[in-house]
Amino acid sequence: MSEKSLKVEVAFALPEKQKILALEVQDGCSAREAVKQSGIKNDFPEIDLETAPLGIFGNALGKRGLPAAEEYKLKQGDRIEIYRPLIADPKEVRRQRAAEAKLKQEQES
Repeated sequence: MSEKSLKVEVAFALPEKQKILALEVQDGCSAREAVKQSGIKNDFPEIDLETAPLGIFGNALGKRGLPAAEEYKLKQGDRIEIYRPLIADPKEVRRQRAAEAKLKQEQES
C-alpha cells in the first residue's frame, strides 16, 4: 500500500523577491523536511535550511504550544513560511517612537 501524499506550499520573501513553491510530500513529512525537498535553496542560496525559523500560515513553529519544525507533521494545504531574521527589535522601535513622541509633546508645551 502506498503512502498518502499531501499538497503543500513553501514560501520565502525578500523585499525585492518572493517565491511560493507548490510540492507534494508524503504523509507524515515534517515542515523542515518539506522545505529541504522544495528546492527553494536554488532561488535563495542564503537560506540555512537547517536552522531557519519556520511557520505555518503565520504561526511560528516551536512557539505558543506549536511543535518545532522538525516535529510538525504537515497537513493537506499547509503553507510553510521561512522567516528571515528581524532587522530591528520591534519593542525597541516602539520605545524609540514613544520617546520621540514624548519629547515632541514636551517641546510643544
